Amino acid sequence: MTSFERLRAETSAAQRYILSAPIIEDVMTGRFDLETYVRFLTNAYHHVRHTVPFMMACGARLPERLRWLLPQLRDYIVEEIGHDQWILDDLAACGVPHAVSMASTPDHSVEVMVAYVYDYINRVNPVGFLGMVHVLEGTSTALATETARRAQLKLGLPDAAFTNLRSHGELDQEHVLFFQHLIDRLDEQEDLDAVIHVANQVYRLYGNVLGAAATATAPPERMHAA
Repeated sequence: MTSFERLRAETSAAQRYILSAPIIEDVMTGRFDLETYVRFLTNAYHHVRHTVPFMMACGARLPERLRWLLPQLRDYIVEEIGHDQWILDDLAACGVPHAVSMASTPDHSVEVMVAYVYDYINRVNPVGFLGMVHVLEGTSTALATETARRAQLKLGLPDAAFTNLRSHGELDQEHVLFFQHLIDRLDEQEDLDAVIHVANQVYRLYGNVLGAAATATAPPERMHAA
């Protein structure tokens, strides 16, 4: 079993927490509204804006054995710069001005996820950040394009309101292959263990972020417990 195969195998149970999120079923069946989509985008903005700082913090703390990751992180940073702006533009197309989105407060679930990842990078093992990459990009590849299609049909919004979802659905397919090669190069057990641990935690944390988008409309029994 390769390192990437082990990562997938040992996080598959946690992945089901996201895939069973009621909001995903709601999107697929049309049981959502514009407010739900705006909450989703707003929370996405508040965690995506940390992606580049996460990678910078990770790179700054890499031990000597993992310095080979620096060029890959550099390239990834270049690709990710501006993705938070895509979300602001999507929100603007939904009628929410940039200034309002930027001044908004992230949901508690977003703050917890962001704080957890920073803490793990700074306190435990910086390469664990790749566990978050596995969750977010893998989830985007599996769901983003179809979610965007169904949401647009339901809400009647222009293409400009779905830049973030559609771009990730397309780009992350390449990122997942690139990511697989990185994981298979991890030689130390402690490093792969760190990636697996963070992925398992972030599957649950990000599942709570997705659940928060439906908080205002979904009955309590249909929402994930935090």
